[in-house]
Amino acid sequence: MSKKLYVGGVSYSTTEGALKDAFSQAGNVTSAIIIMDKMTGRSKGFGFVEMATEEEAQAAIEMFNGKELDGRQITVNEARPQEDRPKRSFGGNGGGRSFDRGSRGGSSNW
Repeated sequence: MSKKLYVGGVSYSTTEGALKDAFSQAGNVTSAIIIMDKMTGRSKGFGFVEMATEEEAQAAIEMFNGKELDGRQITVNEARPQEDRPKRSFGGNGGGRSFDRGSRGGSSNW
């Protein structure tokens, strides 16, 4: 069964191909991805590598955690499941103003 690894501290110049090539020294790499910022298109400095077996994943952790890749010391450990984050709301009654004109009868302050 494959095992996903988190790789942090990755150089902004490291490509997915370079990440896959490096980790293939520890075994069969199923996939390698660098996480990119949606707004800038630039690397966020971390990624994920999926190794084919648990043994290969453990070998990759031992081989690369704390080691240098493309001039940066990287952190490699078992990836944790993504936590549920609250949904963001960009509408509704959060920032708008409400104007109460009071009753329609009588005098007006306008």
